[in-house]
Amino acid sequence: MRVGFGYDVHVLTEGRKLLLGGVEIPHNRGLLGHSDADVLLHAISDAILGALSEGDIGLHFPDTDPTLRGIESRKILAHAVGLAGAKGYAIANIDTTIVCQEPKISPFRKAIVDSIATIASLSPDRVSVKAKTTEGLGFAGRGEGIAAYAVCLLEG
Repeated sequence: MRVGFGYDVHVLTEGRKLLLGGVEIPHNRGLLGHSDADVLLHAISDAILGALSEGDIGLHFPDTDPTLRGIESRKILAHAVGLAGAKGYAIANIDTTIVCQEPKISPFRKAIVDSIATIASLSPDRVSVKAKTTEGLGFAGRGEGIAAYAVCLLEG
């Protein structure tokens, strides 16, 4: 068994779609990044890569590579899942926390869980998505960005 932890944060900005866990969330701003900036899929991908001792998504998908501009984060997660399988590991479970003041995540939680489960070829009961505010504190509390944390357990 191996455990991995991932974290990511992106700035909220005008003129971008907000994607969380592969699901488009209606909001007046989206996350800024070299990719589609899905902070949740990035955190999960980093958790898997970390459990494999394979670095992070920046190593596998560098933001200095212009051919990767706008890459869908679901492809990043699929890469991490594929690498785990190639190394003889299966994902036992994924546990995540999204940190944002807005938008409210609860109306989209099931869709996000189902999306992650589909991308990672897991049963939805092996994926947990939680959301927290910071009670108005810090960058997330001021609505400047969204952060995500993820833990995964690999069996092999």
